Amino acid sequence: MRRRTGLAAAVLALVSGCATGPSLETQGEVTAPPGDSKSLVVGSAGFTESDLLAQMYTLLLNKAGYSTRILSVANRELYEPALESGQIDVVPEYAATFADWLNAKKNGADAKPVGSPDLDATMKALRRLAAPRGLTVLDPGRAVDQNAFAVAASYAERHKLKTLSDLGRSGLKVRLAAGDECVQRPYCAPGLKKVYGIDITGVDPKGVGTTQAKKAVQGGQDQMVLTTSTDATLDDFGLVLLKDDKKLQNADYLVPVVNRSRAGSEGVAAALGRLGPVLTTADLASMNEQVDSWRRLPQDVARTYLEKKGLL
Repeated sequence: MRRRTGLAAAVLALVSGCATGPSLETQGEVTAPPGDSKSLVVGSAGFTESDLLAQMYTLLLNKAGYSTRILSVANRELYEPALESGQIDVVPEYAATFADWLNAKKNGADAKPVGSPDLDATMKALRRLAAPRGLTVLDPGRAVDQNAFAVAASYAERHKLKTLSDLGRSGLKVRLAAGDECVQRPYCAPGLKKVYGIDITGVDPKGVGTTQAKKAVQGGQDQMVLTTSTDATLDDFGLVLLKDDKKLQNADYLVPVVNRSRAGSEGVAAALGRLGPVLTTADLASMNEQVDSWRRLPQDVARTYLEKKGLL
């Protein structure tokens, strides 16, 4: 949807040609003092939420006296090596997902996941994996973007459903609109059955949070849809989230990750740390909606939010 191909290719060239970060063969304990470059590159993964976070990071860093520019790169396979090498200095990440990604990078695709619903355990694992790569993971904030399940508001009202436990106790048969991988993923159909006792009769492979999937629930062909906790369009389809009250989903709290040798200073941590205690999951969903549905620019939405919260 955005013009990212050229940027991604540029980063790939940087990563393959002049990377200066620790190699897999030489990784060990990082002992050099943390750097404090006054000119920083903030990475974005190129989707709305990542763009918004990158914009907020740049504004907060600018206020703290840093000059910044944003580089949008389409996928983690490109921007994470660039972060290690210092071609990118700061990125917004998701704790459990990034922990599992680094774990698979180190130990192979079949490595046992280290991300979990336990935020403290997830953060310990993430920092342990990030440090040898020259990366520092700053403190997580309040906002979390994780898998979530929604039903029609009328369906929830009729059956008195507020949580996934309520749905399990109801004994209702549920056809789930989701990605086809939901059949096997522990956080999806198997987990809903095991943890909540929900009677999943089948998975309708319409994708995660897609318009098609939401319309299937809105129209009654399916009873529930797999989406995310910052989905900004649920009201448009008359859908509501059911609370994951037994914490089936992993702790995908937002965390800034920085290249230690360039942006590991207390100044960077303090600037970015101002956002975490303020930004909530609901705030992030609202900003996503302003960009995706109201067609506002991410930089305008980010600035307005930070000014409203007294952070600028």
